[in-house]
Amino acid sequence: MADTTAPSTADHSVTEAPKPRATSNRSTTPASDTFRDYIGSQWADREEVLPPAREQAPFAAERRRRLSEAYTGKRLVVASGAAKQRSNDTDYPYRAHSAFSYLAGWGSDSEPGSFLVFEPADAGHDVTLYFRERAGRDSDEFYANPEIGEFWIGPRPSLAQVASDLGVATAGIAGFEDVLFDASTLVVREAAPELPAGAGEEADADFHRFLSEMRLVKDEYEIEQMRLAIAATARGFDDVIADFPRSSQHERGERLVEGVFNTRARLDGNTVGYDTIAASGPHACILHWTRNDGPVLPGDLILLDAGVELDSYYTADITRTIPVDGRFTEVQRKVYEAVREAADAAFAIVRPGIRFREIHATAMGVIARRTAEWGLLPVSAEEALEADNQQHRRYMVHGTSHHLGIDVHDCAKARREMYLDGVLEPGMVFTIEPGLYFQPDDLTVPEEFRGIGVRIEDDILVTADGAENLSIGLPRTADEVEAWYARQNPSA
Repeated sequence: MADTTAPSTADHSVTEAPKPRATSNRSTTPASDTFRDYIGSQWADREEVLPPAREQAPFAAERRRRLSEAYTGKRLVVASGAAKQRSNDTDYPYRAHSAFSYLAGWGSDSEPGSFLVFEPADAGHDVTLYFRERAGRDSDEFYANPEIGEFWIGPRPSLAQVASDLGVATAGIAGFEDVLFDASTLVVREAAPELPAGAGEEADADFHRFLSEMRLVKDEYEIEQMRLAIAATARGFDDVIADFPRSSQHERGERLVEGVFNTRARLDGNTVGYDTIAASGPHACILHWTRNDGPVLPGDLILLDAGVELDSYYTADITRTIPVDGRFTEVQRKVYEAVREAADAAFAIVRPGIRFREIHATAMGVIARRTAEWGLLPVSAEEALEADNQQHRRYMVHGTSHHLGIDVHDCAKARREMYLDGVLEPGMVFTIEPGLYFQPDDLTVPEEFRGIGVRIEDDILVTADGAENLSIGLPRTADEVEAWYARQNPSA
């Protein structure tokens, strides 16, 4: 990795060019006038090519219109957020704040430190996107600043290019200094905690909540992005299964599984939508196992919970539990089919008009009934389902569903009455993901159950008269999973 140190500079405000975090104690960047004159000369003229508006632009414009209509007379500021430091002078891969991307229509190519400002006007709001456009060759920024300089990170777009691309007015970041932060100004505080106080913390939280609830019902563009993300994710699962002969030979085979899926995510999308869970054997009983440093052993099940995030930031979230050697044991199959039964029962009730929490209750009815039949509960299934009991939840402590979209756990700021107690509407997208997890040291279950963890997760779209399983193309029954393995490993 190249040395990222540049000449030290003074402190800066939010609108000044960010200065490198590294000190000047190892800088070798030339600083003479002769060098500055030479490096700033003899460059070919740049042709200003204006791109057509991207597919998402009209949808983002409609979202901005709806937001403007809801906040007449209020100044609104939504930031993309700054890059986040990983260590010293290195950053995590940049991802703009979801609320910003949703309203701007800017995804993986978003510029860090940007601001979308809704300025009250006679007819709603005038919306302007402030960002740091590329520096000219008459500036030392393009070669001397490793955080934003063109020599270091590549060319950045001009104001005109972004305006044409996103279909929104643009302005240089320096103009953001003129934005007022008075009692009418609302900010998504999570994205820009450094901004001055405006209407206050409670008002800002309500504003963020409204933006989250706007995303509960997806538009046509969002639904198509979900379909594409799911298709890419399915290809990633195929890749993983085809690689089982290799991953099962390595002491850290889970890392190979993770790497194979992440390769697909980078090929077909932006990255993964969340840290991949590649949980083999008893690790499948750890709900958010992301260390992925264990072996992938024949005879065990591997629980793969993974999703590809597209350049638009929309992500899939799918789980399949697969036998490493292609065949379920009798007990593994029994557990697997019970989980699938719970998932199918939950999906069967999905339609406009029911409450979101009914999906979980339906899945839990199956989990309680099956674990009671197997003699795992100290009470009957009916008694276990009583609010004061819930013994069956020992084997599935998580919820059955969460909304999905531009965030893997989308709409997270929404009120309970809009989320868990909310009524389903066409265009909502969420997961159904029941599971059974029998910890390896759980003395309430027979020994042959211990260390088995199964989850099946699908991405569901509410339609006008029911629901569509968007991820139905990935095999679900135990027989289908075994056939899937055989197709991907014909010589096994």
